[in-house]
Amino acid sequence: TWKWVVGPMFLYLCERLVRFWRSQQKVVITKVVIHPFKTIELQMMKKGFKMEVGQYIFVKCPAVSKLEWHPFTLTSAPEEDYFSIHVRIVGDWTEGLFNACGCDKQEFQEAWKLPKIAVDGPFGTASEDVFSYETVMLVGAGIGVTPFASVLKSVWYKYCHDATNLKLKKIYFYWLCRDTHAFEWFADLLQSLEVQMQERNNAEFLSYNIYLTGWDETQATHFVVHHEEEKDVITGLKQKTLYGRPNWENEFKTIAGKHPGSRIGVFLCGPEGLADTLNKQSISNSEADPRGVHFIFNKENF
Repeated sequence: TWKWVVGPMFLYLCERLVRFWRSQQKVVITKVVIHPFKTIELQMMKKGFKMEVGQYIFVKCPAVSKLEWHPFTLTSAPEEDYFSIHVRIVGDWTEGLFNACGCDKQEFQEAWKLPKIAVDGPFGTASEDVFSYETVMLVGAGIGVTPFASVLKSVWYKYCHDATNLKLKKIYFYWLCRDTHAFEWFADLLQSLEVQMQERNNAEFLSYNIYLTGWDETQATHFVVHHEEEKDVITGLKQKTLYGRPNWENEFKTIAGKHPGSRIGVFLCGPEGLADTLNKQSISNSEADPRGVHFIFNKENF
């Protein structure tokens, strides 16, 4: 038995030693941004840190717990000179981090008072392959939108600096939320992209649909009255917020009709049930002919 056990135990020990070594490397919190509905953004710097879009890291804050490591998706782009995560305050550990960063205080927090942070990673995800396709569908559910913040930022940087060599030509973005709480920080990014794309006369590059899945018809009626206004009353975007859940069969058929003969990447960060639905639609809407349209499904669950 020991011959079968010693190998895995040795690899496990090596992994723990590497994580311990990484945890000792200095991480500097350069900025803490408080977003509405108790969501904080931590912007950090670490020597030698390199990332790709959609990757995630493990974070430990000894001031909160000396043993706990928690995974967070990176919301910054590789082109930025820092890396960032968005943390929604939903439990004891995140509440402790919120207080340790001084976010519960009204006065300005000095940088030297910010807690020590240990970072392990980054680690790869399916979202890294987004630049391998000319057309992509990005589907985020709730806080699962965070990897696509990194993707959309990176797309914008690449588009501004070298649009002609960017293989990605069209993005279909879907965001499903139960309520409006998560809109606050991400809508700002979409507004910025929307304005900048219009200024460059390429508003069709990014097509997005935002769905409020937790609202019924009576709640939505009040906002339907304002449907004719130039901007959406919830997000402030030109694209109006939709209510309920998307008809995925119609969405896939419409996109397939617009991009015949293409390989279309479908990327999901969301629950397993939605992954099953999108996987089935990707298979059923792909043609048997190698020259026809094909949907390639990629997922990461939380």
